[in-house]
Amino acid sequence: MVMGSVVIGYVLLLILLPIGQLVHSTFGQGWSGFQRALLNPSALFSMKLTITLALLTAVINTVAGTISAYVLVRYPLPGKKILNAMVDLPFAIPTAVSGLMLLVMFGPKSILGGALQAKGIEVVYAPPGIVLAMIFVTFPFVIRSVQPILEDMGVEMVEAAKILGAGRWQTFFRVVLPTILPGILSGFTLTFSRALAEFGSVVMVAGNIPYKTQTAAVFIYGEIESGNLNNAGTVSLLLLILSFLLLFYQNYLLNRQRFGWWQRLLAKAGMGRKGKNSEFENWAI
Repeated sequence: MVMGSVVIGYVLLLILLPIGQLVHSTFGQGWSGFQRALLNPSALFSMKLTITLALLTAVINTVAGTISAYVLVRYPLPGKKILNAMVDLPFAIPTAVSGLMLLVMFGPKSILGGALQAKGIEVVYAPPGIVLAMIFVTFPFVIRSVQPILEDMGVEMVEAAKILGAGRWQTFFRVVLPTILPGILSGFTLTFSRALAEFGSVVMVAGNIPYKTQTAAVFIYGEIESGNLNNAGTVSLLLLILSFLLLFYQNYLLNRQRFGWWQRLLAKAGMGRKGKNSEFENWAI
């Protein structure tokens, strides 16, 4: 009973009370003040840019992270332990340092940055730099979400599918992918949510250029510095609501009973040929 009260108090103090204070502060000037801040062109641009680039980052890291996790688990690579440990480096490196590394690597005075700039490709102080920063700081999420599932899965299910006559791609889509799908969805959500809020590395690589590289987090910081707490609170609340919606939707999808849609989708797409591999089809479904 005492421990339960401590946990509830801890959650209230660290999560619910700050959220409540943010909502109260945002609507301090009433609904008209919130609407005025919401329709601020700079705020709208920063939200659109952030959501677009965070979504792109999540898609890239979901694909790359799933492949990386599969390779780390299934293939005997040289220096595998060192490589596996290096995956967590973005967690350990301060985000400002991450931004500085990317700035040095892709800056106009660097070899790579100079070569890209000569071809008309802007990275630093441009949206591509924001994407690179987001990709770097969120890279481990999908790998660490999928990797434990693959390790627990072992090779027995894959071997059973092969014995029943399934091909390589059929085995992947009907056996491996449905098993790791919860981890993929979890990693995607974490990556997207983390990219939405990224500040340190983004401001180092892309700066704070309105209507070009000003992300939502950078916009919030600028509004706080200018004393426009209502604008900062409105954008913060929108990011918070978006993160909550993603979290609830993820929990909905992670209910294993919901993954029947994947098998039905594959059946409609014809992943299993009628009259062949029927024993595998029955086993997989």
